[in-house]
Amino acid sequence: MSAVDQRSSKFNLLDYDRQGLRDVFAQLGEKPYRAEQVMKWIYHRHVTDFAAMTDVGRALRDKLEAACEIVPPKTMFEKQSADATHKWLLGMDGGSAIETVFIPESTRGTLCVSSQIGCGLNCTFCSTGTQGFNRNLSAAEIIGQVFVAAKHLGNVPHRQRKLTNVVMMGMGEPLLNFDNVVRAMSVMRDDLGFGLANKRVTLSTAGLVPMIDKLGEVADVSLAVSLHAPNDELRTQLVPLNKKYPIAELLGACQRYAARRQRTTITFEYTMLKGINDRPEHARQLIKLMRQLPSKVNLIPFNTFAGTQYERSDEGDIRDFQTILLDAGVLTMVRRTRGDDIDAACGQLKGQVVDRTRRQADFRRRVEEGAKHAA
Repeated sequence: MSAVDQRSSKFNLLDYDRQGLRDVFAQLGEKPYRAEQVMKWIYHRHVTDFAAMTDVGRALRDKLEAACEIVPPKTMFEKQSADATHKWLLGMDGGSAIETVFIPESTRGTLCVSSQIGCGLNCTFCSTGTQGFNRNLSAAEIIGQVFVAAKHLGNVPHRQRKLTNVVMMGMGEPLLNFDNVVRAMSVMRDDLGFGLANKRVTLSTAGLVPMIDKLGEVADVSLAVSLHAPNDELRTQLVPLNKKYPIAELLGACQRYAARRQRTTITFEYTMLKGINDRPEHARQLIKLMRQLPSKVNLIPFNTFAGTQYERSDEGDIRDFQTILLDAGVLTMVRRTRGDDIDAACGQLKGQVVDRTRRQADFRRRVEEGAKHAA
Protein backbone atom coordinates (compact mmCIF):
# COMPACT_ATOMS: atom_id res chain seq x y z
CA MET A 1 0.00 0.00 0.00
CA SER A 2 2.82 2.35 -0.96
CA ALA A 3 0.54 5.13 -2.16
CA VAL A 4 -1.29 5.50 1.14
CA ASP A 5 -0.86 8.95 2.65
CA GLN A 6 1.85 8.85 5.32
CA ARG A 7 -0.36 10.66 7.84
CA SER A 8 -3.24 8.23 7.47
CA SER A 9 -4.07 4.57 6.94
CA LYS A 10 -6.60 5.59 4.29
CA PHE A 11 -6.11 5.51 0.53
CA ASN A 12 -5.52 9.06 -0.75
CA LEU A 13 -7.31 8.76 -4.08
CA LEU A 14 -5.15 11.51 -5.60
CA ASP A 15 -2.29 9.00 -5.53
CA TYR A 16 -3.79 6.85 -8.31
CA ASP A 17 -4.32 6.99 -12.05
CA ARG A 18 -7.44 5.42 -13.58
CA GLN A 19 -6.18 1.84 -13.42
CA GLY A 20 -4.89 2.37 -9.90
CA LEU A 21 -8.30 3.63 -8.78
CA ARG A 22 -9.99 0.64 -10.39
CA ASP A 23 -7.66 -1.63 -8.41
CA VAL A 24 -8.46 0.20 -5.16
CA PHE A 25 -12.18 -0.17 -5.77
CA ALA A 26 -11.70 -3.86 -6.55
CA GLN A 27 -9.98 -4.24 -3.16
CA LEU A 28 -13.04 -2.63 -1.62
CA GLY A 29 -15.27 -5.17 -3.36
CA GLU A 30 -16.72 -2.61 -5.78
CA LYS A 31 -17.23 -2.59 -9.54
CA PRO A 32 -14.34 -0.90 -11.40
CA TYR A 33 -16.65 1.57 -13.16
CA ARG A 34 -17.46 3.10 -9.79
CA ALA A 35 -13.84 4.29 -9.66
CA GLU A 36 -14.41 6.19 -12.88
CA GLN A 37 -17.50 7.88 -11.44
CA VAL A 38 -15.48 9.07 -8.47
CA MET A 39 -12.55 10.12 -10.64
CA LYS A 40 -14.84 12.45 -12.57
CA TRP A 41 -16.13 13.99 -9.34
CA ILE A 42 -12.57 14.67 -8.22
CA TYR A 43 -11.05 16.15 -11.37
CA HIS A 44 -14.02 17.62 -13.21
CA ARG A 45 -15.90 19.02 -10.22
CA HIS A 46 -13.09 19.36 -7.65
CA VAL A 47 -15.14 17.55 -5.00
CA THR A 48 -13.27 16.05 -2.03
CA ASP A 49 -16.30 15.18 0.14
CA PHE A 50 -17.69 11.74 -0.66
CA ALA A 51 -21.08 12.75 0.75
CA ALA A 52 -21.43 15.31 -2.07
CA MET A 53 -21.03 12.67 -4.80
CA THR A 54 -24.75 12.38 -5.41
CA ASP A 55 -24.75 9.70 -8.14
CA VAL A 56 -22.74 7.33 -5.93
CA GLY A 57 -24.83 5.03 -3.74
CA ARG A 58 -25.03 5.73 -0.01
CA ALA A 59 -23.47 2.39 0.94
CA LEU A 60 -20.47 3.03 -1.29
CA ARG A 61 -20.09 6.59 -0.03
CA ASP A 62 -19.98 5.25 3.53
CA LYS A 63 -17.40 2.65 2.51
CA LEU A 64 -15.27 5.31 0.82
CA GLU A 65 -15.50 7.58 3.84
CA ALA A 66 -14.17 4.77 6.03
CA ALA A 67 -11.35 3.61 3.76
CA CYS A 68 -10.40 6.53 1.52
CA GLU A 69 -9.74 10.25 1.42
CA ILE A 70 -9.03 12.97 -1.12
CA VAL A 71 -6.31 15.20 0.30
CA PRO A 72 -4.65 17.83 -1.91
CA PRO A 73 -1.68 19.82 -0.61
CA LYS A 74 -2.54 22.59 1.84
CA THR A 75 -2.18 26.15 0.52
CA MET A 76 0.03 28.13 2.90
CA PHE A 77 -0.24 31.33 0.90
CA GLU A 78 -0.69 32.53 -2.66
CA LYS A 79 0.41 35.59 -4.60
CA GLN A 80 -0.56 37.19 -7.87
CA SER A 81 1.92 39.10 -10.01
CA ALA A 82 1.23 42.39 -11.75
CA ASP A 83 1.13 40.38 -15.01
CA ALA A 84 -1.51 37.99 -13.55
CA THR A 85 0.96 35.14 -12.93
CA HIS A 86 -0.23 33.27 -9.84
CA LYS A 87 1.98 31.42 -7.35
CA TRP A 88 0.98 29.03 -4.58
CA LEU A 89 3.15 27.92 -1.66
CA LEU A 90 1.91 24.44 -0.75
CA GLY A 91 2.74 22.80 2.57
CA MET A 92 4.28 19.34 2.72
CA ASP A 93 4.84 16.94 5.60
CA GLY A 94 7.86 17.66 7.79
CA GLY A 95 7.78 21.45 7.55
CA SER A 96 8.79 21.78 3.89
CA ALA A 97 6.83 23.57 1.17
CA ILE A 98 6.85 23.68 -2.62
CA GLU A 99 5.89 26.32 -5.17
CA THR A 100 3.51 25.98 -8.11
CA VAL A 101 2.98 28.72 -10.70
CA PHE A 102 0.16 29.45 -13.17
CA ILE A 103 1.01 31.61 -16.19
CA PRO A 104 -2.03 32.95 -18.12
CA GLU A 105 -1.70 34.04 -21.73
CA SER A 106 -4.23 35.05 -24.37
CA THR A 107 -4.31 31.61 -26.00
CA ARG A 108 -3.30 29.29 -23.16
CA GLY A 109 -2.90 28.86 -19.43
CA THR A 110 0.23 27.01 -18.30
CA LEU A 111 0.82 25.49 -14.88
CA CYS A 112 4.41 24.90 -13.78
CA VAL A 113 4.46 21.88 -11.45
CA SER A 114 7.11 20.66 -9.00
CA SER A 115 8.23 17.03 -8.70
CA GLN A 116 10.54 17.17 -5.66
CA ILE A 117 11.07 19.19 -2.50
CA GLY A 118 14.20 21.02 -3.57
CA CYS A 119 16.52 19.49 -6.14
CA GLY A 120 19.57 17.28 -5.94
CA LEU A 121 21.27 18.32 -9.18
CA ASN A 122 22.86 21.60 -8.05
CA CYS A 123 22.79 23.51 -11.36
CA THR A 124 24.80 26.59 -10.50
CA PHE A 125 22.44 29.22 -11.96
CA CYS A 126 19.20 27.88 -10.39
CA SER A 127 17.75 29.30 -7.18
CA THR A 128 15.99 26.00 -6.41
CA GLY A 129 19.34 24.21 -6.38
CA THR A 130 20.67 26.42 -3.59
CA GLN A 131 17.90 25.12 -1.31
CA GLY A 132 19.26 21.58 -1.29
CA PHE A 133 17.04 18.50 -1.37
CA ASN A 134 14.54 16.84 0.94
CA ARG A 135 12.55 14.14 -0.88
CA ASN A 136 10.48 13.13 -3.89
CA LEU A 137 6.84 14.18 -4.02
CA SER A 138 4.14 11.52 -4.06
CA ALA A 139 1.84 11.24 -7.05
CA ALA A 140 -0.88 12.82 -4.88
CA GLU A 141 1.37 15.79 -4.12
CA ILE A 142 2.16 16.24 -7.82
CA ILE A 143 -1.36 15.95 -9.22
CA GLY A 144 -2.59 17.80 -6.13
CA GLN A 145 -0.82 20.93 -7.41
CA VAL A 146 -2.91 20.74 -10.58
CA PHE A 147 -6.02 20.13 -8.48
CA VAL A 148 -5.38 23.22 -6.34
CA ALA A 149 -4.83 25.42 -9.40
CA ALA A 150 -7.78 24.00 -11.35
CA LYS A 151 -10.15 24.51 -8.43
CA HIS A 152 -8.94 28.09 -7.92
CA LEU A 153 -9.37 28.84 -11.63
CA GLY A 154 -12.76 27.17 -11.93
CA ASN A 155 -11.28 24.96 -14.63
CA VAL A 156 -13.68 22.42 -16.18
CA PRO A 157 -12.09 19.91 -18.61
CA HIS A 158 -13.62 19.86 -22.10
CA ARG A 159 -15.79 22.92 -21.38
CA GLN A 160 -14.40 25.85 -19.41
CA ARG A 161 -10.73 25.12 -19.76
CA LYS A 162 -8.52 27.81 -18.29
CA LEU A 163 -5.69 25.40 -17.58
CA THR A 164 -4.55 24.17 -21.00
CA ASN A 165 -0.92 23.13 -20.46
CA VAL A 166 1.16 21.58 -17.68
CA VAL A 167 4.94 21.74 -17.62
CA MET A 168 6.97 19.63 -15.21
CA MET A 169 9.47 22.47 -14.82
CA GLY A 170 9.03 23.42 -11.18
CA MET A 171 11.20 22.36 -8.26
CA GLY A 172 13.14 19.16 -8.80
CA GLU A 173 14.25 16.80 -11.56
CA PRO A 174 11.15 14.87 -12.69
CA LEU A 175 13.03 11.85 -14.01
CA LEU A 176 14.50 11.22 -10.55
CA ASN A 177 10.92 10.70 -9.33
CA PHE A 178 9.94 8.63 -12.34
CA ASP A 179 7.02 6.44 -11.22
CA ASN A 180 5.15 9.15 -9.34
CA VAL A 181 5.62 11.69 -12.14
CA VAL A 182 4.46 9.26 -14.82
CA ARG A 183 1.36 8.34 -12.79
CA ALA A 184 0.51 12.00 -12.22
CA MET A 185 0.99 12.82 -15.91
CA SER A 186 -1.39 9.98 -16.74
CA VAL A 187 -4.11 11.71 -14.71
CA MET A 188 -3.33 15.03 -16.40
CA ARG A 189 -3.96 13.44 -19.81
CA ASP A 190 -6.88 11.16 -18.90
CA ASP A 191 -10.33 12.25 -20.13
CA LEU A 192 -11.63 11.55 -16.64
CA GLY A 193 -8.74 13.53 -15.18
CA PHE A 194 -7.75 16.93 -16.55
CA GLY A 195 -8.15 15.84 -20.18
CA LEU A 196 -5.02 17.50 -21.55
CA ALA A 197 -3.65 16.49 -24.94
CA ASN A 198 -0.36 14.58 -24.80
CA LYS A 199 1.53 17.40 -26.48
CA ARG A 200 0.24 19.85 -23.84
CA VAL A 201 2.00 18.01 -21.00
CA THR A 202 5.74 18.68 -21.03
CA LEU A 203 8.44 17.07 -18.93
CA SER A 204 11.66 19.03 -18.55
CA THR A 205 14.87 17.23 -17.63
CA ALA A 206 18.48 18.18 -17.06
CA GLY A 207 19.45 15.11 -19.07
CA LEU A 208 19.21 11.73 -17.33
CA VAL A 209 19.86 9.66 -20.42
CA PRO A 210 18.62 6.21 -19.26
CA MET A 211 15.42 7.72 -17.88
CA ILE A 212 14.71 9.62 -21.10
CA ASP A 213 14.79 6.25 -22.85
CA LYS A 214 12.52 4.75 -20.20
CA LEU A 215 10.09 7.67 -20.50
CA GLY A 216 9.88 7.09 -24.23
CA GLU A 217 8.71 3.53 -23.56
CA VAL A 218 5.82 4.41 -21.21
CA ALA A 219 4.58 7.98 -21.77
CA ASP A 220 3.67 10.06 -24.81
CA VAL A 221 4.41 13.59 -23.59
CA SER A 222 6.43 16.51 -24.88
CA LEU A 223 10.09 16.56 -23.88
CA ALA A 224 12.13 19.61 -22.95
CA VAL A 225 15.84 19.48 -22.13
CA SER A 226 17.67 22.00 -19.96
CA LEU A 227 20.74 22.43 -22.14
CA HIS A 228 22.10 25.93 -21.29
CA ALA A 229 25.46 25.43 -23.02
CA PRO A 230 26.61 24.24 -26.44
CA ASN A 231 29.79 22.40 -25.37
CA ASP A 232 30.67 19.92 -22.66
CA GLU A 233 33.22 22.06 -20.83
CA LEU A 234 30.80 24.91 -20.25
CA ARG A 235 27.76 22.73 -19.65
CA THR A 236 29.56 20.74 -16.96
CA GLN A 237 30.22 24.03 -15.13
CA LEU A 238 26.55 25.00 -15.31
CA VAL A 239 24.87 21.58 -15.13
CA PRO A 240 27.09 19.14 -13.17
CA LEU A 241 25.02 16.19 -14.42
CA ASN A 242 26.71 16.71 -17.79
CA LYS A 243 29.85 15.08 -16.41
CA LYS A 244 27.94 11.79 -16.23
CA TYR A 245 25.82 12.25 -19.36
CA PRO A 246 27.69 14.51 -21.81
CA ILE A 247 25.99 16.30 -24.67
CA ALA A 248 26.57 13.61 -27.31
CA GLU A 249 24.88 10.96 -25.13
CA LEU A 250 22.07 13.36 -24.26
CA LEU A 251 21.36 14.19 -27.91
CA GLY A 252 21.38 10.47 -28.71
CA ALA A 253 18.64 9.88 -26.14
CA CYS A 254 16.67 12.81 -27.57
CA GLN A 255 16.99 11.38 -31.07
CA ARG A 256 15.64 8.04 -29.85
CA TYR A 257 12.77 9.78 -28.04
CA ALA A 258 11.81 11.76 -31.15
CA ALA A 259 12.03 8.66 -33.34
CA ARG A 260 9.28 6.97 -31.33
CA ARG A 261 6.73 9.61 -32.34
CA GLN A 262 5.67 11.26 -35.55
CA ARG A 263 6.08 15.02 -35.83
CA THR A 264 7.87 15.27 -32.47
CA THR A 265 10.08 18.26 -31.74
CA ILE A 266 12.38 18.36 -28.73
CA THR A 267 12.55 21.70 -26.94
CA PHE A 268 15.96 22.80 -25.67
CA GLU A 269 15.98 25.38 -22.88
CA TYR A 270 18.90 27.78 -22.83
CA THR A 271 19.24 30.29 -20.00
CA MET A 272 21.07 33.42 -21.17
CA LEU A 273 23.92 34.29 -18.79
CA LYS A 274 25.85 37.49 -19.40
CA GLY A 275 29.37 36.84 -20.68
CA ILE A 276 29.05 33.11 -19.98
CA ASN A 277 27.07 31.42 -22.76
CA ASP A 278 25.67 34.31 -24.83
CA ARG A 279 28.44 34.99 -27.36
CA PRO A 280 28.06 34.53 -31.15
CA GLU A 281 30.47 31.59 -31.04
CA HIS A 282 28.14 29.87 -28.57
CA ALA A 283 25.23 30.39 -30.95
CA ARG A 284 27.20 28.84 -33.81
CA GLN A 285 28.11 25.83 -31.68
CA LEU A 286 24.45 25.44 -30.71
CA ILE A 287 23.38 25.46 -34.36
CA LYS A 288 25.56 22.38 -35.03
CA LEU A 289 23.86 20.53 -32.18
CA MET A 290 20.33 21.45 -33.22
CA ARG A 291 20.85 20.19 -36.77
CA GLN A 292 21.11 16.65 -35.41
CA LEU A 293 17.40 16.23 -34.60
CA PRO A 294 13.97 17.93 -34.88
CA SER A 295 14.29 20.70 -32.32
CA LYS A 296 13.48 24.20 -31.20
CA VAL A 297 15.28 26.47 -28.76
CA ASN A 298 13.77 28.52 -25.94
CA LEU A 299 16.11 31.32 -24.88
CA ILE A 300 15.40 32.19 -21.25
CA PRO A 301 16.60 35.53 -19.86
CA PHE A 302 18.30 34.70 -16.56
CA ASN A 303 16.20 35.56 -13.51
CA THR A 304 18.42 36.79 -10.72
CA PHE A 305 18.22 35.78 -7.05
CA ALA A 306 20.06 36.76 -3.89
CA GLY A 307 23.65 35.55 -3.76
CA THR A 308 23.98 34.44 -7.39
CA GLN A 309 27.21 35.04 -9.29
CA TYR A 310 25.41 35.37 -12.63
CA GLU A 311 23.76 38.26 -14.46
CA ARG A 312 21.12 38.38 -17.17
CA SER A 313 22.41 38.83 -20.70
CA ASP A 314 21.75 42.22 -22.24
CA GLU A 315 18.57 42.41 -24.31
CA GLY A 316 20.55 43.21 -27.45
CA ASP A 317 22.82 40.21 -26.97
CA ILE A 318 19.80 37.92 -26.52
CA ARG A 319 18.21 39.19 -29.72
CA ASP A 320 21.50 38.90 -31.63
CA PHE A 321 21.87 35.32 -30.37
CA GLN A 322 18.33 34.55 -31.52
CA THR A 323 18.98 36.09 -34.95
CA ILE A 324 22.03 33.92 -35.53
CA LEU A 325 19.98 30.81 -34.78
CA LEU A 326 17.00 31.90 -36.86
CA ASP A 327 19.21 32.76 -39.84
CA ALA A 328 20.56 29.21 -39.68
CA GLY A 329 17.03 27.77 -39.77
CA VAL A 330 16.80 26.89 -36.05
CA LEU A 331 13.35 27.68 -34.66
CA THR A 332 14.13 29.94 -31.69
CA MET A 333 11.92 31.83 -29.27
CA VAL A 334 12.77 34.18 -26.41
CA ARG A 335 10.72 33.31 -23.36
CA ARG A 336 9.05 36.37 -21.92
CA THR A 337 9.84 36.73 -18.22
CA ARG A 338 6.67 36.34 -16.17
CA GLY A 339 6.08 36.65 -12.44
CA ASP A 340 9.53 37.89 -11.47
CA ASP A 341 8.00 40.46 -9.08
CA ILE A 342 6.76 37.56 -6.93
CA ASP A 343 9.82 35.32 -7.53
CA ALA A 344 7.75 33.05 -9.78
CA ALA A 345 9.92 33.26 -12.90
CA CYS A 346 11.97 30.43 -14.36
CA GLY A 347 14.79 29.40 -12.00
CA GLN A 348 13.44 31.40 -9.07
CA LEU A 349 11.24 28.80 -7.35
CA LYS A 350 12.46 28.05 -3.85
CA GLY A 351 9.65 27.10 -1.50
CA GLN A 352 10.76 25.98 1.96
CA VAL A 353 13.09 23.02 1.93
CA VAL A 354 14.09 21.15 5.06
CA ASP A 355 17.46 20.37 3.51
CA ARG A 356 18.85 16.85 3.92
CA THR A 357 22.07 17.93 2.21
CA ARG A 358 24.53 20.65 3.23
CA ARG A 359 23.82 22.78 0.20
CA GLN A 360 21.70 25.48 1.87
CA ALA A 361 24.33 26.06 4.53
CA ASP A 362 27.17 25.98 2.01
CA PHE A 363 25.42 28.50 -0.24
CA ARG A 364 24.77 30.90 2.65
CA ARG A 365 28.41 30.60 3.71
CA ARG A 366 29.63 31.46 0.21
CA VAL A 367 27.29 34.45 0.03
CA GLU A 368 28.50 35.73 3.41
CA GLU A 369 32.14 35.28 2.41
CA GLY A 370 31.49 37.12 -0.85
CA ALA A 371 29.87 40.00 1.03
CA LYS A 372 32.88 40.27 3.36
CA HIS A 373 35.30 40.38 0.41
CA ALA A 374 33.17 43.01 -1.32
CA ALA A 375 33.23 45.16 1.81
